Amino acid sequence: MKVDFSRNFIGGQWLDPVEGATMPVYEPATGKAFGEIADSSQADVDLAVGAARRAFDDGAWGRTTATERGRMLTRLGDLILSNAPELSAIEARDTGKPKSVADADIVALARYFEFYGGAADKLHGEVIPYLGGYHVGVLNEPHGVTGHILPWNYPAQMFGRTLAPALAVGNATVLKPAEDACATSLRLVELAAEAGFPEGAINIVTGKGHVAGAALAAHHGVDFMSFTGSPEVGQIIQKLCADHYITCTLELGGKSPHVVFADADLEAAIPVIVKAIVQNSGQTCSAGSRVLVERAIYDTFAALLADAFSKVRVGAPEMDLDCGPIITAKQQGRVQGFIDRARADGIEVIAQGQIADGVASDGYFVRPTVFGHVPRDNAIAYEEVFGPVLTVLPFEDEADAVRLANSTEYGLVAAVWTRDGARQMRLVKKIRSGQVFVNCYGAGAGIELPFGGAGKSGHGREKGFAALHDFSKTKTMVINHG
Repeated sequence: MKVDFSRNFIGGQWLDPVEGATMPVYEPATGKAFGEIADSSQADVDLAVGAARRAFDDGAWGRTTATERGRMLTRLGDLILSNAPELSAIEARDTGKPKSVADADIVALARYFEFYGGAADKLHGEVIPYLGGYHVGVLNEPHGVTGHILPWNYPAQMFGRTLAPALAVGNATVLKPAEDACATSLRLVELAAEAGFPEGAINIVTGKGHVAGAALAAHHGVDFMSFTGSPEVGQIIQKLCADHYITCTLELGGKSPHVVFADADLEAAIPVIVKAIVQNSGQTCSAGSRVLVERAIYDTFAALLADAFSKVRVGAPEMDLDCGPIITAKQQGRVQGFIDRARADGIEVIAQGQIADGVASDGYFVRPTVFGHVPRDNAIAYEEVFGPVLTVLPFEDEADAVRLANSTEYGLVAAVWTRDGARQMRLVKKIRSGQVFVNCYGAGAGIELPFGGAGKSGHGREKGFAALHDFSKTKTMVINHG
């Protein structure tokens, strides 16, 4: 597959970067470059924001009705499914995902456009009873121009997750994909044009985060920002937005716990717990990276987990195993560093997965690893690894479980495994997290389910109807009709 997406998509046209610079795209499974993208500058971001502003203020996009927007979104969803094999192949090569994972991501991507295509004309206002002789209404309106900075772990899904609700409301958009995974977004914008989105509705500028991404977040022509990435960069984005008085949605990291009680169905829990950390090679903000186990069953649980985890296999996308490579050499080194330091600290290795024979020696592979009896004050117990590394910690009772679940700075997703209905409700209420699952974990892409975190996991909500509210603003109308 030859990928040559070395231009930006601005105002309905493919444009060379203003300064002419490009940067290579690497294949995680081999460590080799397989294409180029534009290494954009402030000037390119200026062009993209200007095109979005014209589309919203004076262009066809600003005059498009909610019903028409919904039809465009739905058409794009259909085109995504029609081109699913091609899109999946691009996504797998660009990110290293196993083929079946990339296939599922493209189906989820289409679902975002289907869902928000149906929701576009259903963001209703309200009428507020007020004084006699007055009519008061509340309108939901688009912000105007919205900026979107994507992560590299789910580039296809994130294209839909952030753009579909913004477009459904009527915003004109500028998207900056992660420099490590741009190819799918650049192919998708071609399909968006085919679906009928007018010029300027969707603009894509590629390049480095600290250059093009920072320029987008700091741009005074942007009215709202959506960012998904690390907490450290999220802080920078929020400060840049504050400089020109706009708000932002931040979906950042996680150190999400499974809380396993003695009465849990371990046969049902173990496969889910393993999948929740090895999926996408653990490169998921909502990865279930901590298992908190009631001490009474710790040894039994650890033995079952070790048996299941030792069967995990890592390979190239076409092998379609449990895990693929890590996204970059730098990230591979970071993940391996956590493993090496935990080993040096004497923490017990319960089990490791295996890297398949035949993978490229220069690929960015890491053996999935489970650590047991992890000290609560060790970095691997509370810092986000963003790789296939699972920690197992014992707890004494329900109160201790809650303390331990809430002991990190994050609060994105959690799971509670118990048959006790009253305990289920107590834990759901006490755990500080944007989503809490009971006797399950995750919900596929969960397009319909509001998603976001607390603390270092960020703020704002994506997915479901909640995203429509974040990508819109209210206007209160007061009419004195006598």
